[in-house]
Amino acid sequence: MRSFEFALLDWIQGNLRNPVMDLLMPAVTTLGNGGLIWIALAGILLLIPRYRKAGAAVLAGLALEVICCNLVLKPLIARVRPCDVNTAVQLLVARPDDFSFPSGHSGASFAAVTALYAGGNRLWIPALLLAALISFSRLYLYVHYPTDVLAGILLGAAAGWLGSQGIACVGGKLHHGL
Repeated sequence: MRSFEFALLDWIQGNLRNPVMDLLMPAVTTLGNGGLIWIALAGILLLIPRYRKAGAAVLAGLALEVICCNLVLKPLIARVRPCDVNTAVQLLVARPDDFSFPSGHSGASFAAVTALYAGGNRLWIPALLLAALISFSRLYLYVHYPTDVLAGILLGAAAGWLGSQGIACVGGKLHHGL
């Protein structure tokens, strides 16, 4: 599996790397740093009364994702990043300080997308495009293996769905006076 992962990462480096993408991908990945773009989106949604439930669902999904990804799985699995194994690749961003598995950028992105989708908010469509770009940027930048990104997507989707369901449940109880 590891050879397949390096083959894909090296194919990206050999076939997709170009000056325009070298400028674009670090900017795209920065949007996902710390989940800040998704936290900002949730904050904006919370300010608009008809979208408050969506904002709360995004925040709940992000909270679940960060607990599972950054606090539990990354230190437990402690996977070394591909840029630490293949040091010949020139990094376009600072080397991340934490472990590789799973991708927190992908996890946070797909937690937000799934929370929006599960809540019936149409913002999930542009959010999905941005989430896909952020996830791909992690491969382009050689800081994650493909399975890190895939695991982040799956973990984020589960966290987003659970966050959305939790907010819907709490909202229903509050609405019915329980």
